[in-house]
Amino acid sequence: MSDPLLSLVSVGLLSIGCQYLAYRIRLPAILPLLIAGILVGPVFGVLDADALFGDLLFPVVSLSVAIILFEGSLTLKFKDIAGHGNMVRNLCTVGVLITGAISAAVAHYSLDLTWQLSFLFGAIVTVTGPTVIVPMLRTVRPHTNLANILRWEGIIIDPIGALLAVLVFEFIVASQENAISQTFIAFGKTIGIGSVLGLASGYFLGLCVRKDWIPHYLLNTAVLTIILGVFAASNYVAHESGLLAVTITGMVMANMKNVDVEDILEFKETLSVLLISGLFILLATRLNLNSVAEVGWGSVIVLATIMFVARPVSVLISSIGTGLKLNEIALLSWIAPRGIVAAAVSALFSLKLEEIGYEGAGIIVPIVFMVIIATVVVQSITARTVATLLKVRAPAPTGYLIFGGSKFNRMLAAEMINQKLDVIVTDTNWDAIREARMMDIPVYFGNPMSEHAARHLDISTIGTVLIMSPYKQLNPPIAYHFEHTLGKDKVWALTNNEQSTRPSHQVSEQYAKKLTLFDEGVTYGYLASAVARESTIKTTPLSEEFDYEQYIHKYGDRATPLIAIDADNKSFTFVNGRELEPKPGWRLISLVEPERVSVSEEASAEQG
Repeated sequence: MSDPLLSLVSVGLLSIGCQYLAYRIRLPAILPLLIAGILVGPVFGVLDADALFGDLLFPVVSLSVAIILFEGSLTLKFKDIAGHGNMVRNLCTVGVLITGAISAAVAHYSLDLTWQLSFLFGAIVTVTGPTVIVPMLRTVRPHTNLANILRWEGIIIDPIGALLAVLVFEFIVASQENAISQTFIAFGKTIGIGSVLGLASGYFLGLCVRKDWIPHYLLNTAVLTIILGVFAASNYVAHESGLLAVTITGMVMANMKNVDVEDILEFKETLSVLLISGLFILLATRLNLNSVAEVGWGSVIVLATIMFVARPVSVLISSIGTGLKLNEIALLSWIAPRGIVAAAVSALFSLKLEEIGYEGAGIIVPIVFMVIIATVVVQSITARTVATLLKVRAPAPTGYLIFGGSKFNRMLAAEMINQKLDVIVTDTNWDAIREARMMDIPVYFGNPMSEHAARHLDISTIGTVLIMSPYKQLNPPIAYHFEHTLGKDKVWALTNNEQSTRPSHQVSEQYAKKLTLFDEGVTYGYLASAVARESTIKTTPLSEEFDYEQYIHKYGDRATPLIAIDADNKSFTFVNGRELEPKPGWRLISLVEPERVSVSEEASAEQG
């Protein structure tokens, strides 16, 4: 395309199309983005990033990667490393070094790379990342302990692996410009400047957030601008120290007390999606497929070693003393798809090394991209089968996610937990979440369909979503989100009687079909008033002597059946229009109104 405007718009449309395709086929978005870039670039020659951006390509990529690394480092809280078990800690420390060392060695001997480039490659391919792990876990559904290990490894290893790659890259740059005796001095200067600026800017931004020095509506924009300023200033003072500075800035902010980075993180995640989508297509257009073909079998050996040697050895050594079984270790050894940070960092470092004339740097990107595509494709296709053969797949999830933290919802969740059901309550209202926490109910504070929730909200045990909140604007998109994630007939919402009479409350036909939770006329307002009338949530066991028919006869319209639990502890949700006949041996969780007192009984009670 000769028209720059048309080219830029095409990249945007193509990136959104790839994101949507990934959403529909439930694959990590990085895969269609890379494939699309390769097709429109080296295969068909439709787009050329170098011709489109010219001298601006390098600065654009640099700033984009700086934002991606800052966003990743905002998720690294040191307490997470210790707070999610020895296996996660070991994988993110010892495991990183083992994977990096083995990958570097095989790259050196199979691809004939210098040791410096080999170690850079090894550092880059240590990173997995939550954006590729989370979609895979939803399909594989391993046991909860394995799912948590893989999910938290992806979250924590993202910035750690990136930081390691940055350090190796800075050492390479320092060694290029100086004699051996001066290399360590230049490297130390780079590390020192980057660390000092990172610590200072992180502490300053943390204070700004904690003390509300920046108006809330300006906060995200201000943080973004300052981060880019830190990146540029650090690079100006010490060559190539900017990435280290922004990574440390994010880590400092994430670990400061009383500093809420969630709003900043949500904004950066949205920005990162935009940057990553366009960036990967543009970078993939620069791939030289001939260079991969020239490497030949060397690249296959590297890929096989990373998947079948480096990862298993890393997991095996990291598992020492953790008590994991051999089949669990085998699954952890198989699932390690590379992701966004690996692709972004490899592309940037290759550009920078080519700029300073480092020979052979161009091979890094195609090999890293090959590792990403192969690990995502192969492991996405096979991981479910492998988990089944190893007998580490969890049974079909039967737990509940309740959106809305009202008093009724908390009472219901507490009773469901008493009946041995898995329940998570989520709400954007902190007071409601605090009350639920005080009742020892598992909670998630925030929007359950956000990127943050995708990382931190564990829905591996969730089979049903109950939407029982007063947030009329949030309820429909959350219903659509979880129906896509969990499948049809897994999401139910309370009815809203206003929708048939008030045009402003009309909802789509598709969403209206979900507004059948519990029974006709059971609205949020009805449940709130029932609780105010001191109604209770009660579990009643059914038997041959006291079956469901007798239960209805005894309680009549005072009882609203909510959840039925069979003899195998499998639960069923009451939905208006769907027949559900609880049998003897089942338990019935219901909302029971207090017995009504007649006027005559009330008068006689007063006289007495």
